[in-house]
Amino acid sequence: MADFALPVLYALFLWWFSTGLVLYLDGLPRRTHRWSMAAATVVLVASLAGLVLTGEDTTVTGAYLAFTCGLLVWGWQEMSFLLGYVTGPRQIACPPGATGWVKLGYAVRTVLYHELAIALGAVVVLALTWNAENQVGAWTYMILWVMRISAKLNVYLGVPNLADQFLPEHLQYLKSYLVKRPINLLFPLSVTGGSLAVLLLVQQAVAPGSTGFDVAGFTFLAALMALAILEHWFLILPLPDAALWSWALRSREVRPATASPAAKATSCPLPATGRA
Repeated sequence: MADFALPVLYALFLWWFSTGLVLYLDGLPRRTHRWSMAAATVVLVASLAGLVLTGEDTTVTGAYLAFTCGLLVWGWQEMSFLLGYVTGPRQIACPPGATGWVKLGYAVRTVLYHELAIALGAVVVLALTWNAENQVGAWTYMILWVMRISAKLNVYLGVPNLADQFLPEHLQYLKSYLVKRPINLLFPLSVTGGSLAVLLLVQQAVAPGSTGFDVAGFTFLAALMALAILEHWFLILPLPDAALWSWALRSREVRPATASPAAKATSCPLPATGRA
């Protein structure tokens, strides 16, 4: 049982702590952000090297290290976006009256560089682990990428909980692209597909003849996918998800968060159920 429990607990802790650390650093004054980004870049380089070094390591330790490296590479992508260094060519709020494909085009431009950076990161990760025996790190990154795209689309299409409390002051303009709705048609597909993936990964972990490396690796991936599904449910159910990272959000209490003048001046009016 410990062979399954320990990877689950490790994945849960790393997901919770790394998310909180990014939120905490993001909430610090802007003058500190360049140092946070520099430190994150050092970690990125070390993690990419770690993926190479663990490529042929099919021990349980190798699975732990590869999973950690894959998650840290993804962490750089998240930090670069939330700190405002890699976002998109459009950094203002949605124009009044924009709807449909026009609004979607504006929204895509707010995150275009970020999405391209994630895609480039995937190419680098796959190149470094190509034909390697240990693919845990690569699959970690890919799961996070696919499920993050799903979460972004669900937020754009409309959910009850927009998770906009996690947006820092310099990204407040993104709120104007979001719509609050009870649910959207993509959500059931997202959680159903993710749940099927969890089932398949668990089956691989418990399959007869699985090595310690297989058990740890597939358990990591199943736990990560399950956490991604949980994040989707946070968008729908009235759960106090912000309480999980209350310690990290305290860094924003140092100064009041106010929207930028550009965001205030060009905010996009949303439906009555929307939240700007």
